[in-house]
Amino acid sequence: MKKRTPISKIMTTKIIAINRTDDLEVAERLFKKNNIRHIPVVSGETILGMLSYTDLLRISFADAVEEDDSVDTVVYNMFTIDQVMTKNLEVVNSNTTIKEVAEILSKKEFHALPVVDNGDLVGIVTTTDLIDYLIEQF
Repeated sequence: MKKRTPISKIMTTKIIAINRTDDLEVAERLFKKNNIRHIPVVSGETILGMLSYTDLLRISFADAVEEDDSVDTVVYNMFTIDQVMTKNLEVVNSNTTIKEVAEILSKKEFHALPVVDNGDLVGIVTTTDLIDYLIEQF
């Protein structure tokens, strides 16, 4: 295992993002359609926050009530993305090593980090990306 491998080797660069003016129903559809658990909230290429599927579950019955989408709609209309997203993000750049990212994620309570170069969002790295990388090493 190489100790100085940059996160750019394993990060997701096909970013599925939302705007802070989108609603939470849009976010839920993106989570489910793309089978993802984290969505960066952006303005252009600038990251403003991160929304996780867990954030949605905290305010809704998203998985408990499959047949009645109206329950989620009512709850989602009570909140904005700004109110639900994590705003105080820790970010890394594409040259940050995989080891450094693993250390950050192991000590913090989140499971994804935005990758930002020169103020622009260029990727996202998750605990799943790290696990997949470790599996490849064996």
